[in-house]
Amino acid sequence: MLSELLDQTFVAIRSATATLPSGPAMGDVGILLEVGGGIARVSGLPAVGADELVRFADGGLGLAVNLDPDSLGVILLGRGDSLTPGSRVKATGRQADTPVGEALIGRVIDATGRPLDGFGPLRSTQRRPVEQPAPPIMDRAPVTVPLETGIKAVDAMIPIGRGQRELIVGDRQTGKTTVAIDTIINQRDKAVLCIYCAIGQRGSAVAKAVQSLRRHGALRHSIVVNASGEDPPGLQYLTPYAATTIGEYFMQQGRDVLVVYDDLTRHARAYRELSLLLRRPPGREAYPGDIFYLHARLLERATHLRPDLNGQRGGGSLTALPIIETQAQDISAYIPTNLISITDGQIYLSPVLFRKGLLPAIDIGRSVSRVGGKTQFPAYRHVAGDLRLAYTQFEELETFARFATRLDEGTRRRIERGRRVREILRQPAGAPLRAAEQVAVLLATNAGLLDALPLERIAEAEQQIRARVLLSQSRLCERIEAGHTLDEEDWEQLRQTAASTVAGLAPSAEHASIPS
Repeated sequence: MLSELLDQTFVAIRSATATLPSGPAMGDVGILLEVGGGIARVSGLPAVGADELVRFADGGLGLAVNLDPDSLGVILLGRGDSLTPGSRVKATGRQADTPVGEALIGRVIDATGRPLDGFGPLRSTQRRPVEQPAPPIMDRAPVTVPLETGIKAVDAMIPIGRGQRELIVGDRQTGKTTVAIDTIINQRDKAVLCIYCAIGQRGSAVAKAVQSLRRHGALRHSIVVNASGEDPPGLQYLTPYAATTIGEYFMQQGRDVLVVYDDLTRHARAYRELSLLLRRPPGREAYPGDIFYLHARLLERATHLRPDLNGQRGGGSLTALPIIETQAQDISAYIPTNLISITDGQIYLSPVLFRKGLLPAIDIGRSVSRVGGKTQFPAYRHVAGDLRLAYTQFEELETFARFATRLDEGTRRRIERGRRVREILRQPAGAPLRAAEQVAVLLATNAGLLDALPLERIAEAEQQIRARVLLSQSRLCERIEAGHTLDEEDWEQLRQTAASTVAGLAPSAEHASIPS
């Protein structure tokens, strides 16, 4: 009887323990040693790898970055105000990831996928690691399609291609974010998905940007990934990588994506803060030694994929527009020079031009695009081929003309033409233009049709030329925006249309109404 009872007990114990792990789960739980300044030090967890998530006692997450022999250096992705030394820390077994998918379009989120717009939880069920290897060289295709910004100075003289990395650089309050937001607004009917990544910005500045996108109907094709200045530095560090992962998901579906990083100066500062707290050796300007790799591995993920990729849909692109802030126009500082060497060109915004009211304050002479010229529409190349050189020469002539009492007639004409080009390149914020409109006004300027008009009437003439061309030359406008090459008859039609419009702006018609 006793033996039967023992046998039954043994069978019951064996069946109850059959589903338990075969061995002890070593290294799943650690102890929090210290916490503060956005980082924590944890003992135990020997099985945790680099960039792996751990979970604290308050439910918050951390990112393991320092794997020391006796402890872990962990970046907090939450505030961690309630954490106390001695509490337990659990390994999650997964890398830092972010949600991806169509459900994110039109939403404002943080790097972990937490919605910030008050429109309820995300319905995305798919997540991807924020750290991904850059596409190999053999999977990349040449940059061949333009990314139209709608800004005359950029599209005509500093063109950007889809898959390019173009830096926007300038001092504080010179309009860098405005250039990026206008570019996003101009993608409304261009089949380009846009991601605005705000890093360390004030909450009011991000809210203003989101409101601008919503007012112009651009939020329907955009995603905003935000880590405000009040968020922990760990979240600011992770945010651009999460935004890039979201963009890569759509790129691998064969779509064109634009990612704006606003801005990488604050990203570098957040990483420097974390590195110093983690006791990593400081280098130049107290930045850690891997600060170049920080941004290189991020921006190298921007590319144009070949259309014949194996195992996935190719042909998509990811265009990067990183923004960097300079101090006192010093583009030779540490972080700006790093970004200039990584990217394919830069758009420089000058505080001198900004103070003069020449907006957008783009310094043509200090800006360059090393790739986009190959993608420019033929119509742009026809009207803007020599415009950049002529405009740069005009700026030099204007400077020297201040010290000259008498100028020859040829120099005087070049200066007057240059002043009209400068007026034509002015453009208000939130008003990107179609390619055909830009080509028409640049053609009129090059042909000297505006030379007889006073400077204060150039804006009126520009508006009327644009309206007249769109109304009477719709076929030509479609051909320009389709990338076709125009013949001499087409150019003559455009010139005649602009000339007849300017002829109606005689001095006697000074108060003529501007068509809507």
